[in-house]
Amino acid sequence: MNTQQLTNHDPLQRYYRFHSRIYDATRWSFLFGRKQIINLVAKEINPQSILEVGCGTGSNLMLLSEKFPKAAITGVDLSEHMLDVSRKKIRDNKPVLLLQEKYNAPLRDKEEDIIKYDLILFSYALSMFNPGWGSALAAASKQLSDNGVIAVVDFHHSRFKSFREWMSVNHVRMENHLLPGLEAYFEPVQSKIKSAYFGSWQYLHFIGRNKR
Repeated sequence: MNTQQLTNHDPLQRYYRFHSRIYDATRWSFLFGRKQIINLVAKEINPQSILEVGCGTGSNLMLLSEKFPKAAITGVDLSEHMLDVSRKKIRDNKPVLLLQEKYNAPLRDKEEDIIKYDLILFSYALSMFNPGWGSALAAASKQLSDNGVIAVVDFHHSRFKSFREWMSVNHVRMENHLLPGLEAYFEPVQSKIKSAYFGSWQYLHFIGRNKR
C-alpha cells in the first residue's frame, strides 16, 4: 500500500470527505454508461478475477458481483470516505477485497509478484487522476492476464470551455486525452464516443486487450 500517498491533505481526500455522503444521490444524473460497460464486457469475457480502480462507493462492485458471481473481485480507491460507504454496501453480500491505495503501480501479492486480473475496470476514475492517469494505464497493462480486458467508461470532452473549467473545479479533466492514452497501450475491442445532454459533453466507452 502506498501509505505515503494517503494523507488528509490530498485534494481528492478532502473533496470526497463531503461528496462521499451525497455521491450516489447526485452522480446518477450524469455518470452515464456504467451499467452498460459491464454488460458489454460480459459479451467479451467471463472473468474469474476482477479489479476495479477507483471503486468509490461500491455501486459497480455490486453490479460486477451480480454479473460475474463466481469472480474474485477487488476494489481499490484512494478515498477512505468512499470506501467506508462501499463497505456498508458489500458487507451482507459476497466478499469483496477493498484496498485504500493510489493506483500508480501494479498491485502485488505477498511474494511481490504482480497480481493478474481478467478484467480491470475504470469507471469515471481516469479523468480524475491528474496527474497519474498515464501511470494507471501503464500499471493496468502489466496487471492484465494474457486474455484479460480493460474496460473504461469516462468523460471524454466538451466543446464548452466554461463546462470544462467547471468540471476541473471538481477535479475532472475533459480534454479528450484518455482515448489516445488507451490506444497507446491497448488494442481496442470496442471504442465509442457518446453524447450526453444534447451534445453538452461526450463520454467514452472503451474495451481493449493488451497489444501483442
